[in-house]
Amino acid sequence: MDLFAGKHLDVARHAASSLGSAASVLRFLMQPRDLAHPDACDFLAGNPQEMAMPEYIDALQRAVVPDSPSYYGYGPPWGPATTAVASALGERLGLELDPQDIVLTRGASSGLALLMHALIDPGDQVVMMSPPWFFYEAMVLAASAEPVRVPLSEADFSLDPDAVEQAITPRTRAVIVNTPHNPSGRIYPEDQLRNLALVLEKASARIGRRIYLLSDEAYARILFDGRQMITPGRFYGATFMLHSYSKTLLAPSQRAGYSAMPPSMPGREQLRFVLMAASLASGTVPDTVMQRAMPELEKLTIDIPAIERRRDRMVAEMRRMGYSLASPEAGFYLFPRTPISDATEFCDWLAERRIYTLPGEAFERPGHFRLSLTASDAMVERALPVLEEAIHTFSAARAT
Repeated sequence: MDLFAGKHLDVARHAASSLGSAASVLRFLMQPRDLAHPDACDFLAGNPQEMAMPEYIDALQRAVVPDSPSYYGYGPPWGPATTAVASALGERLGLELDPQDIVLTRGASSGLALLMHALIDPGDQVVMMSPPWFFYEAMVLAASAEPVRVPLSEADFSLDPDAVEQAITPRTRAVIVNTPHNPSGRIYPEDQLRNLALVLEKASARIGRRIYLLSDEAYARILFDGRQMITPGRFYGATFMLHSYSKTLLAPSQRAGYSAMPPSMPGREQLRFVLMAASLASGTVPDTVMQRAMPELEKLTIDIPAIERRRDRMVAEMRRMGYSLASPEAGFYLFPRTPISDATEFCDWLAERRIYTLPGEAFERPGHFRLSLTASDAMVERALPVLEEAIHTFSAARAT
């Protein structure tokens, strides 16, 4: 049912459109659940199930102590923070980054909203891959722009640069990619990113204006099996790279992140000024505590081997049960196929047994469901027998 059907809303049309696109996801996320129940198994989102790392808490406690009267005053982003980000991110991604090309934000989503505000005009088109993170469409609509979907491959969620090329029109202003990809955990390989860069260079020349690439890299440090993160910013100059401490440190409510431009960004000096002004006007700058903590936060990460072991346990057991799923290369999530096409029905059945997951419909991919690997080991062990019962129950019902 349309959340806004038959109702008069005293809000802007683009706001109503944005809210409407997110309504189904919000309705599911906001369903009443007793997550505090001792048998609850919370696979819904990348939420912590254990206390934060002591090093993380210590860094914030040190950062909260003012060191001068100007600590609480107006001012530019804290220089040591942007310097630390440029150095650490540049080393990880193989780029020479200038601290002046770092815009501090309240997470990757805040950075994406800032870029939409600064770069997108009403009526522009924004190409995004499907399955997407479930709020991309809402953010595009909030910018009074039109989302254009390009499906990732059914088999392994590969990027299709040729399909992106076919989706580009004279109204295209930006393309959103998400690598590592949520919900599949796929890291786009170098050949796909190089081909995408060629497509965007040719398309920009053809339509007579620059197409920006917005690269959501929120899971760039949650990598498995010794894999390396490859950013499209290495191959396409007009790329904004979006990062988040909220994922790296498993503290999603403590908002901090940044947007970075590579040195090959066209017109980057003008963009520095535009983005700084837009960030101040829109309130996307992180508070002083998070800025002061950033040099230390850049050195920290959560226990990735523990998440990797959890991934291996669940993938092996679910494949034995009969589920079809890839082993994610990165990130927090598994994205198996459901034994029936209606993933919402399947997830509701699990929820009745206190196994809380997200249906693939939230990601425009029916017939799948997402489980977060940030659930505790105890939750995994409680959930596995229920998941086995589920596939047998629904497979038997389908057979009859």
